[in-house]
Amino acid sequence: MRRDWQVVLIDIHPTSMLGTKLILEEHQDLSVKAMVSTGREGLIEVDRHHPDLVLMDYKLPDGEADTFIEQMKQLSADTHIIVMTDEDDLKLFRKYIGIGASGVISKQSSPLKLIHLITGLREGLASIPLTWLQNEDWGQLGQPELDVDLQLTDMEKFIMERIVQGITYDKIAKEIDVSRRSVDNYLRKIYTKLDVSSRAQAIEQFTLYTKSKKPYI
Repeated sequence: MRRDWQVVLIDIHPTSMLGTKLILEEHQDLSVKAMVSTGREGLIEVDRHHPDLVLMDYKLPDGEADTFIEQMKQLSADTHIIVMTDEDDLKLFRKYIGIGASGVISKQSSPLKLIHLITGLREGLASIPLTWLQNEDWGQLGQPELDVDLQLTDMEKFIMERIVQGITYDKIAKEIDVSRRSVDNYLRKIYTKLDVSSRAQAIEQFTLYTKSKKPYI
């Protein structure tokens, strides 16, 4: 008999959240431990329960899902996060998977599809819509285009240049006259734009780009 999976639901619609709870708990091996409506509340519940699964809306009153996914993974590294979107979207899938989510599902999906996605995760498998395989962007899934000039602001590029040089976050904050928390906020935006989930990956992506931009002598 499989161990029960503990679940945290994060959704701004109480009725929808209750419906999802009923769907999940029809299966004896899924137990909803908390239902909240904001990302900050979600962080508290993840820290409290270390759930096996978080099912969260991609738009919350205090920010979009990507604002909280990385923090949740830091609090509970083994927690799977499924993001509920308005429709199956390959670009959102790339974005959320890149920062630690385990799946994306449309809010219009059938209960069977949701249970299938969760069952796959329990077996170590990810599920995607078959239509994505015919999408022209699918072949570029593992190789996202990187154009730092278009993606990063001048401030974000300056911060990355200093990080590559090994400057500490506290010193960067002093140099640009902002709080350390503001630097962390800049970094979250940079990670999203570069489609990475860690400092090391951001440095690698930024370094590869700047090398490719150097003119030949």
